[in-house]
Amino acid sequence: MNTAKPINIAILAMGGEGGGVLTDWLVRVGEGGGYLAQTTSVPGVSQRTGATIYYIELFPKSALPQRGQMPVLGLMPMPGDIDLVVASELMEAGRAIQRGLVTPDRTHCVASTHRVYSMTEKTALGDARVDAEALIEGCKAAARKFTGFDMARLAEANKSVICAALFGAIAGSRALPFPREAYESAIRSDGVGVNASLAAFAAAFAVAEGHAAPDTASDHRPNQTPSELVKVLPNLPNGEVRTLVMAGVERTADYQDDSYAREYLERLKPFIDLTEPMADIGQKLLSEVARQLALGMTYEDTVRVAELKIRGARFDRVRMEVGADPGQIVEIVEFMHPRVEEIADTMPAAIGRWVLRNRQAKALLTRLTSRGRKVRTTSLRGFLLLYLVALLKPFRRGSLRYDRETRFLTQWMEIVRKAARIDASLAIELAHLRNLVKGYGDTCEHGRFKYQTICSFVSDDLGSPSAAMHLKALTAAAEKDENGAALRAEIDRLSRTRRLETAGIGN
Repeated sequence: MNTAKPINIAILAMGGEGGGVLTDWLVRVGEGGGYLAQTTSVPGVSQRTGATIYYIELFPKSALPQRGQMPVLGLMPMPGDIDLVVASELMEAGRAIQRGLVTPDRTHCVASTHRVYSMTEKTALGDARVDAEALIEGCKAAARKFTGFDMARLAEANKSVICAALFGAIAGSRALPFPREAYESAIRSDGVGVNASLAAFAAAFAVAEGHAAPDTASDHRPNQTPSELVKVLPNLPNGEVRTLVMAGVERTADYQDDSYAREYLERLKPFIDLTEPMADIGQKLLSEVARQLALGMTYEDTVRVAELKIRGARFDRVRMEVGADPGQIVEIVEFMHPRVEEIADTMPAAIGRWVLRNRQAKALLTRLTSRGRKVRTTSLRGFLLLYLVALLKPFRRGSLRYDRETRFLTQWMEIVRKAARIDASLAIELAHLRNLVKGYGDTCEHGRFKYQTICSFVSDDLGSPSAAMHLKALTAAAEKDENGAALRAEIDRLSRTRRLETAGIGN
């Protein structure tokens, strides 16, 4: 009785990552190494909500019966029956584990540890990101062997696609019984992008084999803190607080100018003095205030959007992401649909308020902006249009939006400072509450309404021992949906609790 078994391989890859190319390469390697190969694929519904699963079975020709009978190979991966799982992104590795494709007694899991956030992570009002470290630990626990590092960065550094880096990781980790030359020969047989693919393959091979360290270069841009501001930075110890303050200074200086960065430090200084005697919880409060203040001062307005879209670094990044050669022409088309309120926010405060109050002016702007526009930023006309908007940056301090945001931040900081004298934990939650107000347009207005609703509800409860706990629950509820249904339900629940406590029925 023939007991030979095939090598079963499952590849989980998203659209545009070369999952089909990787499958073809593995088939060539297998067939060149004396194996029969069969492949199938089950496409996902879109690039991120469902990855395509490619399935390969390799059966050794040496194990075929002398009578020439052919083996019956499977058409889809089965839980508990996979030798090698390849995932182009960390969440896809997690999904493979969830499906039972990765088992500790059999499966070697090769995965890139970078993240491409899912739609649920992106659209959540709060921070809904899945903990990458927990995913990595889950992969290590679930697999017989786990080979994981940021292969997307290696591919990008070598101007290739991730499938080449995955191929190198498979070869370097000895996940399959084939020599390196067989893998490289499969890449050369394509005849397209060979040099870049071989470079990414070699880089990943070296990391997987343990002869090179993973590329851990940071995405953070070089320190651009103005030198004169470095000298006047608060004497903060090295650690999270100093890192956040430095990042806040860089962000505000880039957003407006050095004077704006000084204003950031001046606003932050009272909290530095306030939290100094509070030990660890004071540092936690200062970290949150420093982060939220920087975010609040660098709100998204039409000037900021225009400025970011015409930066040379953005054009370079787009060219790199699409893999354009130096001589190729890349066109970028933006869809822009500013509302009347956003246009008024860009105007001087007095004029902006008049526009929003005047029916005729508002109706005229509505007609002019009722339909979105496609702006080709790679054309002279489109670039100049956004360039002219970006030129309004020096006048931002006189705009309606600046006036509104400054008033809001002043009120928020006063509330947090007042709460810090009562309960540092409550102050931390109030500092985090500002995070509800972000973005622009309807998103910003909905967040602002939720913020005001929560502040009104807890204003009479600041001295209560349970105030911090209630505020945390309200903030979590506010981040669950756009329309505020979860927040209203949580307010109703806490209101009932208050009434019961007042009547002496609690506990």
